[in-house]
Amino acid sequence: MAYRVLGRAGPAQPRRARRLLFAFTLSLSCTYLCYSFLCCCDDLGRSRLLGAPRCLRGPRAGAQKLLQKSRPCDPPGPTPSEPSAPAAAAPAPRLSGSNHSGSPKLGTKRLPQALIVGVKKGGTRAVLEFIRVHPDVRALGTEPHFFDRNYGRGLDWYRSLMPRTLETQITLEKTPSYFVTQEAPRRIFNMSRDTKLIVVVRNPVTRAISDYTQTLSKKPDIPTFEGLSFRNRSLGLVDASWNAIRIGMYALHLESWLRYFPLAQIHFVSGERLITDPAGEMGRVQDFLGIKRFITDKHFYFNKTKGFPCLKKTQSSLLPRCLGKSKGRTHVQIDPEVIDQLREFYRPYNIKFYETVGQDFRWE
Repeated sequence: MAYRVLGRAGPAQPRRARRLLFAFTLSLSCTYLCYSFLCCCDDLGRSRLLGAPRCLRGPRAGAQKLLQKSRPCDPPGPTPSEPSAPAAAAPAPRLSGSNHSGSPKLGTKRLPQALIVGVKKGGTRAVLEFIRVHPDVRALGTEPHFFDRNYGRGLDWYRSLMPRTLETQITLEKTPSYFVTQEAPRRIFNMSRDTKLIVVVRNPVTRAISDYTQTLSKKPDIPTFEGLSFRNRSLGLVDASWNAIRIGMYALHLESWLRYFPLAQIHFVSGERLITDPAGEMGRVQDFLGIKRFITDKHFYFNKTKGFPCLKKTQSSLLPRCLGKSKGRTHVQIDPEVIDQLREFYRPYNIKFYETVGQDFRWE
């Protein structure tokens, strides 16, 4: 039948055949063009979201002229998250484990995995500055006082204060007043029961004098150290309600922490050894945090003027780094008899503290 129709067409047969061939070719080209767009739709969506140039799959014969103005898509290969992927095609990866995201260079804001919780005038600032040298630690420079003063602001506010870290880095902050805040252990436990705690302790008598010296520099009109330390000096009755005295009763405060955290999660730094052997003390801190011993003797020198160790200059700092002028103040002179009375007061607390933590700090 087909041959008869074509045969009847006579002279029109070549023209009709050419039209049928052209329509078939055009239909085939359009079909291929649609297929190309469908194959590349995912790439187009991603390109628009990322602000990248639009791209199409490699054109062929019939669609060559229609698509020649479009940039060909990158050839099949590794996904953008793989290291070998071209930089131009790879979007910034999203780090897991947090509601916040960031590039690999900047990292992510996370709640701290470790806290320096105390004690005031024990050497907490020195530990913070020393540990910040470690490439696997990022620490907040200021004291946020979240678990004692700002708890009502919520964990999102607290997280927003933290420095950005990579997944391989530890986020850390210090607020020495946490150690003597009754609610702090429970609040930190509610944040994360795995939080590692660092407590820097110092001879409680020396610590109290240092505390008073700092307060005196700000409030010159306060009573004498002796007047604040005793309810009745002639009877040797120490005023344990005065904060400078109460902070040094370490065993008393530790009881609150041990209700929530095992002793293995609390590391105690000796404020005295931090001065005489900073590398040794920081080595133990690094072991406790589970990071490589990066901070060693080569990072320290002893500053005779200040009377404590300072950090040597590094590649990122042309000058040595020492604690500020508020550190290393000359203590006020205290009557030796007062010092002896305070030593007797602290003795039972010190002994209990030694027994609890399994270390003798030799303060007697």
